[in-house]
Amino acid sequence: MAVPKQKMGRARTHSRRSANDKIAAPSRSICPQCGEAKLPHRVCPNCGFYKNREVIETE
Repeated sequence: MAVPKQKMGRARTHSRRSANDKIAAPSRSICPQCGEAKLPHRVCPNCGFYKNREVIETE
């Protein structure tokens, strides 16, 4: 059975985890109505359109 000879240091553990556990930035899509960046599959906060329909009335 494989058993470590010595305790792994906190710095080594944290540096390994920091390299592999990075959070990716959320993806963005472009609204076909106004051209603003928005989250995919969400109503555009700028114009209020979703799937070529106005869902939220904006000024």
